[in-house]
Amino acid sequence: MTRGLEKELASAIEAALKAGECIRKVYRREFDVEIKEDHSPLTEADLRANQAILSVLKPLFPEDGFLTEEEEDNKFRLEKERCWIIDPLDGTREFVKKNDEFTVNIALSKGTEVVLGVVYAPIFDELYYAVKGVGAFKREKDGTDRRIHVSDRLEGLHGLQSQSKPIDMCIDIFDRHAECVASITKLGSSLKGCRIAEGVSDVYFNCGRSMVWDTAAMECIVVEAGGVLKQLNGKPILYNVEKIVNDRGFYILNDARNNLVLK
Repeated sequence: MTRGLEKELASAIEAALKAGECIRKVYRREFDVEIKEDHSPLTEADLRANQAILSVLKPLFPEDGFLTEEEEDNKFRLEKERCWIIDPLDGTREFVKKNDEFTVNIALSKGTEVVLGVVYAPIFDELYYAVKGVGAFKREKDGTDRRIHVSDRLEGLHGLQSQSKPIDMCIDIFDRHAECVASITKLGSSLKGCRIAEGVSDVYFNCGRSMVWDTAAMECIVVEAGGVLKQLNGKPILYNVEKIVNDRGFYILNDARNNLVLK
């Protein structure tokens, strides 16, 4: 059981909330959109949120490594036992579309495994967090923390699809198993993992390319809520390793028996 991370968790939550405030300020006004080399969008909100997070975490944990989407990966993190893995604005496409479905993702890895995850949806004011061996929680709007758990559904499943990047192979998985699936909802960012973790939805299949900062925080939340997040080939995603791209896809399941890829 991984305990003793109270300071890290409190700091990550503080950083996520601070980043969320930066994001909301930009969201309420007009903003420019740049296109990065990988063809993904970049806004002022991404950069401001990144700065806000690092301004909280770096002074408190100077011995840790840091990997964030909005800064060059200098690989110094590979020499560290612990590494913060950060996506300051997950779902920038949703941010640009102004559909509210974006998050702040902050995770802490030890070795190649994530031991802490925080996901904050600034517009919905929804905060999810987890620590390995302690459980997954959602902070309600009244400030109380409620432990969350995946559903126990094995039929009549509620599936999720990517809001901005639906892939034919993923759509085909649901088409081939229509008898098992009661509904399919499109949703952006790591909110997909959080919805499964709290039992609202049950399965999600990502058949495309992702980065470690896309999955790290929500993986901790999903797993501590009793769910499963793995590559489509069934192998775990490794964190704080040299390769930060996952080109094997991944799935999120409330129960391993609902792996429609294998059925």
